[in-house]
Amino acid sequence: MSTSDRSQQPAASERAYRWIKDRILDGRLGGGQLISEGEAATALELSRTPVREAFLRLEVEGLLRLYPKRGALVVPVSADEVVEVTEARILVESHAATTVIARAVQEEVAERMATVLGDQHSVDVPGEMARFSRLDRQFHATLVDAAGNSLLTQFYSGLHDRQVRITNSALHRTPGRHAAILAEHAELCELLRSGDAGTFATRLAAHISAHGALLDS
Repeated sequence: MSTSDRSQQPAASERAYRWIKDRILDGRLGGGQLISEGEAATALELSRTPVREAFLRLEVEGLLRLYPKRGALVVPVSADEVVEVTEARILVESHAATTVIARAVQEEVAERMATVLGDQHSVDVPGEMARFSRLDRQFHATLVDAAGNSLLTQFYSGLHDRQVRITNSALHRTPGRHAAILAEHAELCELLRSGDAGTFATRLAAHISAHGALLDS
C-alpha cells in the first residue's frame, strides 16, 4: 500500500462506519439482516479493508455480530434492551424535570423544547423518519442538558444510539406513532412550563414506555 493509500485509510474507514451505522440506526438495515463486506464496499466504492474495520467497531458497540466469510448480522433490538433503556431514560429525565422546576427555570427550558418540537412538526414522515427520530432525541436531551449534571448528561449521551434505534423501530412498526409523539411532546412542554413535576413524570413514563409496548406488540 502506498503512502497516499495509507493516508486515505482512516477517512475511508470512518466513512464506512458512518454509512453502515446510520442505516442500522434508522432501520434501513433491520435487525437480523446480514450484510457482507463486499456489498458495503461496492455501495461505497471502497476496498474491503475499511469496511472490515468499520464492522469491527460496530461489533464492539453491539450493533453487529460478525460471521467469518459470511458477513455481519445486524443485532436485533432485544426486549431486555428496550426495558433497560426505558427505565434509565425515565429516571434521568424525571430527575432533570424536578431539578429544572426546583431552579425555577422551567419556562425557559420548556420554550427550548418547544422550539425542537416545532422542527419536528416540519419533518416529512415517513420520508424523513430518521430526522424525526434525531429530533425526538434532541427534544428529550434538551431537558437533561438543562439540569446541569455533567455525569447524568454523559450517561444519557451514551444512550443515544439505542434511543434513536428504538424510536425508529417503533415508528416503522406503527406508522401513525409520529403524530402521537408530537401530541405527547406538546403536553410535556405544557406540564413542565406549569411546574407540575408529578404529572410530568407520570406522562413522561407513559410516553417513553409506549415505544417498548409497540415493539412488543
